[in-house]
Amino acid sequence: MKLSQLLFSFLMGYFCYSLVEIVMRGYTHWTMCLTGGIVMALLYTINSRRTMTLLRSCALGSLLITAIELTVGIFDNIIMHWNVWDYSDMPFNFLGQICIPFSAFWFVLCIPARLLCRIISARFCNKKAVPKASEQPI
Repeated sequence: MKLSQLLFSFLMGYFCYSLVEIVMRGYTHWTMCLTGGIVMALLYTINSRRTMTLLRSCALGSLLITAIELTVGIFDNIIMHWNVWDYSDMPFNFLGQICIPFSAFWFVLCIPARLLCRIISARFCNKKAVPKASEQPI
């Protein structure tokens, strides 16, 4: 995997996640832009494995995003008091930084993220990066 692939996937995550937040909340925070970029670069690395199925990709991606969200949330919201988000009113939350409903949302969001990873890989490799989802066992 080339550095240019990771950089491009980082930039796609940076801009795509920022757009999702702006559409859903009406605003975003610069740390969320960086977090989206880091997450997408990591998802790209995960999805570059030929043995990665859609179900595994979504499960691992959801766990990864939730762990990163907790880490960034503790820094942004608890240590720095920037109040970027607060899940305190959500069910099954931990410290108001992560919650089960958003972990489920991250699971679903990993589906288009996986597709984006495949598109990036195909563009950089000038071929199909991995078999179609219909060719892989779940």
